[in-house]
Formats: sequence, structure tokens, C-alpha cells
Amino acid sequence: MLTESRARLALAAVCLGFVMITLDATIVNLALPAIGADFGEPSTAALQWVVDAYTVTLAAFLLTWGAAGDRWGSRHVFEVGVAVFVLASVACALAGDAAWLIAARAVQGAGAAALLPSSLALIVHQFPDARERARALGVWGGMSGVGLAAGPMLGGLAVGLADWRLVFAVNVPVGVVAIVLTRRAVAEPPRHTTTRLDLAGQLTGTASLAGLVAGFIGSGHAGWLAPGTLALLGGGVVAGAVFVAVEKRVGEPVLPLGILKIRNFAVATGIGGLFNFCLYGTLFCLALYLQRAWSLGALAAGLVLVPLTVVIGLNAFFSGRLTGRSGPRVPMVAGALAGLAGSVGFALLPQDRALVPFVVVSVVFGCCSLAMPAMTSLAMNSLPGKAGLAAGVLNASRQTGGAIGVALVGALLPATGMWLVAGGYALVAGLAFAERQSS
Repeated sequence: MLTESRARLALAAVCLGFVMITLDATIVNLALPAIGADFGEPSTAALQWVVDAYTVTLAAFLLTWGAAGDRWGSRHVFEVGVAVFVLASVACALAGDAAWLIAARAVQGAGAAALLPSSLALIVHQFPDARERARALGVWGGMSGVGLAAGPMLGGLAVGLADWRLVFAVNVPVGVVAIVLTRRAVAEPPRHTTTRLDLAGQLTGTASLAGLVAGFIGSGHAGWLAPGTLALLGGGVVAGAVFVAVEKRVGEPVLPLGILKIRNFAVATGIGGLFNFCLYGTLFCLALYLQRAWSLGALAAGLVLVPLTVVIGLNAFFSGRLTGRSGPRVPMVAGALAGLAGSVGFALLPQDRALVPFVVVSVVFGCCSLAMPAMTSLAMNSLPGKAGLAAGVLNASRQTGGAIGVALVGALLPATGMWLVAGGYALVAGLAFAERQSS
């Protein structure tokens, strides 16, 4: 059993590494116009790939790295993930063209995929008491909310005050501190050396996700019926079918399909995918909307998003305490309804740069983060003894949803996209009520 002070230091180390990867999922949003101007790549599709190259590889490798953490040690995999992430961040900051940046972002995503499930597994091991674990997961989830929400604001500040390359360079000192604290305070959970890696599942799953995301992005500028769009979407569907067939046959699949029969885990996984679809899609849409439709600079757009940032962060932390006391049902439902109301508000906003209504709707929408720690707690408690697998599957669903959200919502006009987001949050509310019925 860790001492209380060491447990807190361990939680700080894990959260510090984790906040980097959530921050980098959205921090580039307000830097995208500056990146496009610097590289001469003004198309929305190229800018979407700067975001989705990261989220696609993050989603694609989560399951494999979750199993690797169980086999090789979650602390070791966490440290490797932070190191890869930091090195890829340096490559992003030094990028000379869009292709270089997109490739470096993909490597960043691979490092983040190692870091993310191992961070959850480490928390489960450091806090064996269920109530303390719920609070720790609340802090972890709160840091996720802070990272996701603060990303656009900090990106706008970096571009407005310095240069878009600072967005990536800031990860270097943060990553170094995370590794030092991890070595000092984090205990290594027991290893499961018999765990094997499913390479066939990894390849087919990655191909399916990449094909679908590329198809959604392509639909925005080439149309849904364009041969290239249909080929990518069809290839993604076929690869997905092959993935399912492979997972049914291999001895140790990267995604054991049987765990999706566990009702609460399936609910948490579905909520995770839909939630990130809505949140990532909304943040991407708002970042471009404020700069293109309102003609704001990156710094001004970042300041407009401050209320959204603050509310998401505060509610994510509050949800952790609420989940520890009352369970995940209430915060999941409340977060879903807030997201539904906020997205409807965004869809109905006047197109005349009305700041006050925008801020009011942002505050309502930001309360969606109440669902974030709650869904994580539900998932982790549904698979006792399999923390790496639970974390990998949950976060693979979340990042897959986020990648598709950026690709699909980002390809639509803001008003249309927000109605799609509203539908997503309505489904989240339905799943949350389903969990309540199963309790």
C-alpha cells in the first residue's frame, strides 16, 4: 500500500502525462489557419488530417498497447509512451511542410496510445479502495476535461503571442517532468506475461478506422458519391468485417468481443465513442467558425472559448466527486442532457457575431463534461482485474468517435453539424438511462 503522499504524487505523475495527450487532441484547432497559411495548405481536408492523423493512430493502437501494458508492465509502457510522444512533439515543432507535420502527428498518436491505457491501469493499482479509486479517476477524468477544453484556448494564445510551433514544443518539459515523477512515485502493477499481441487484429482494425475517417473527410470536398469517397468508405467497412472475423478466431484477440456482452461495460464504451464524436467535432467546428465566419484572430477566438474551457474543466472535476458519492448514472445523464441543450443552442445561434448568446450556450454545453469521469469509472469497475484491457477498449472507442467527429462534423456547415452533435448527445442520454435500468 502506498503512503498517502506518495499516492498523490503518483496520481500527479500519471495525470501530467495524460493531460498532454488530451491537450494535443484539440490544441491545434485554433492553430490550423496559421498552419495552413504557413504551408500553403488552405483546404479543410488537409487541416482535418492534422487533427485526425493523431486521433486515428491513437485509437488504432490503444487496444494493442493496453494488452502490452498487461504483459510488459504498465509503468514501463507509460514511460515509453511519454518518451515517444515528446520526441514526436519535437518533430511536429520542426515540421517543414504539411506532410511532415501529419506524419509526426501520427507518431504522436502512437505514443499517446501507449500512455493512455497504462495511465488508467496505474491508477487502478495505486488506489485499490473503490471509493478512493473513484475519486482518483475523477481527478484523471477532470484532467481530461481540462486538456480537451483548454486546447483551443492555449492554441489560440500560442499563435497569437508567438508561433504555432510553440503548441508542440511545450510538451517537452512537461513530458520530462512526468517521466521523473513516474520513476519516483509510481509502483509497477503485476504483469501478465502470458498475454499475446494480436497483430492481425491490429492491422485490420487500423485499416478499417483509417478508411472510414479518410472517407468522411473526403466527402466534405469531393462529395459522398465520388468514386474516391465510396472506395475509402467501402474499404473501411470491408476491413471492419475482416477485423470482426479475425477477432472471433484468434486465441487472444486485441478486442475480445465477449466483453461487449457485459452490459455496463458496453454502455460505457458506447457513451465514450458518442461523447468524443460530439465533443471533438464541436471543438473543431467552433475553432474554424470563430476564425472564418466571425473573422477573429487565433488569440481572440481563444479568448471567446475561455468560458467553455473553464466550465468543461470545473464540471469534469466536480463529476469525479459526484461519481464517488452517487455512482455514474446521474452525472452521465446530466452531462448528456447539457450537451444536447448546448448543441441545439449552437445550431440556433444568430450569424451576427452575437457574443453574449455564444457565451451562454458555451456554458450550457460545457456541462457535458459531467459525463466524462462517470463513464470511465463505470467501464473500469465493469472489468475487475483487467484494467489494461478495459482502459484500452474504452479509450479506443472514445478516440475513434473523436476522429470520426472531426471528419464528419468538420465536413458540414456549423449549423448542420451541431444538429448532428445534438443527435449524438441524445443517444448518449439513452445509453445512460439504459445503464440505470440495468443497475
